[in-house]
Amino acid sequence: MPKLSRQRRDGRKTDASSNADGVQVLSQPALRPDRETAPKKSKRRPAPEDGAALQALVRKMLVQLGENPDREGLLRTPHRVAASLEFLTAGYQTDPTTVLNQALFHECYDEMVIVKDIDFYSLCEHHLLPFYGKCHVAYIPDGSVVGLSKIPRIVDIYARRLQVQERMTTQIARTLMEVLKPAGVAVVTEARHLCMMMRGIQKQNTVVTNSALLGIFHEDRACREEFMQLIGHRQMG
Repeated sequence: MPKLSRQRRDGRKTDASSNADGVQVLSQPALRPDRETAPKKSKRRPAPEDGAALQALVRKMLVQLGENPDREGLLRTPHRVAASLEFLTAGYQTDPTTVLNQALFHECYDEMVIVKDIDFYSLCEHHLLPFYGKCHVAYIPDGSVVGLSKIPRIVDIYARRLQVQERMTTQIARTLMEVLKPAGVAVVTEARHLCMMMRGIQKQNTVVTNSALLGIFHEDRACREEFMQLIGHRQMG
């Protein structure tokens, strides 16, 4: 693993604005806590007892689309769609800070930790169509590390909500920064959006990339460049 630069170890700011890699570097004011991005305990939504209300809505939607919900192929569709939507939005039911706090360990390690190529699937809140791709996460510990499986878990928690990619990327980064209290956190997401592929502009090969860089990753250009090199900054295949 490449060693930290002296600037990175000392935490001195070397370059907070330019980025030769072309990745968006979010300034600290842009990442101020608010109700959309700040890590906070999730209010658990009431779990439907049997999904009957949601199934009724799906049945009504089929009628509005000109279908017959009583024909053989659609008899179980309201049930299946309701169950699918409950699974795809299950992230509302989990508090990400609790997940992380259950797997924190004191460790004297101050090199970069990276978990890359984390698959995620989410629903665009504008059209309720999927967007999917890869998430790359890095942090530099400052006295504590977290169980590695918890990082993909946090990605899933935020992905399994109605989302926009920009907000999801920032939520992942801010939650890790708040709970782990590391020297810095970096998150890059790359995704394809079916709302751009199936409808609207209908561009099939467009990949959207977002980044959230906090702490030393925001302050130190060498640190950012090391992260981008280690994740092999590439578009998803």
